[in-house]
Amino acid sequence: MTNHIVLFEPLIPANTGNIARTCAATDTVLDLIEPLGFKTDDKHLKRAGLDYWASVKIRYHKNLDAFLETVPDKNYLFLISKFAEKVYTDQDFSAPDHDYYLMFGKETTGLPEPFQRANRERNLRIPMTDKVRSLNLSNCAALVIYEVLRQQHFAGLELTHTYEHDKLK
Repeated sequence: MTNHIVLFEPLIPANTGNIARTCAATDTVLDLIEPLGFKTDDKHLKRAGLDYWASVKIRYHKNLDAFLETVPDKNYLFLISKFAEKVYTDQDFSAPDHDYYLMFGKETTGLPEPFQRANRERNLRIPMTDKVRSLNLSNCAALVIYEVLRQQHFAGLELTHTYEHDKLK
């Protein structure tokens, strides 16, 4: 089972860099659907991802259709949207032997409305008040991928991790 965070036409390099770092920490594939709002050599992108870029599995897709051709089972593609009725924590992500794809829209306009309507049964939302239009993209990606991993009992991740310099003497 492989998990994927999918970014549809991301605009802000720091968000993508932060998400890449989360992908490195969780052994999650990062799928980027073009066009991107930045160059991948952007200093803000590199800075946000720190020195973890070598640990990130990144796949680039020319457009939404090209990405969809790579998804073997669309039943495991979930669209994260504030317009969804179902809350992300109510979705079962524990089925073995399936790749899960968590798709997030661009920071300004989200996912294409016709695409969301066509996939209404796979739209999930993160609850929030009406005081803001949206949450930060990198925060949303982290929230949802860690719920997926929690349901998968954090398979493949170390639950305890210490560095030699962090140990108490």
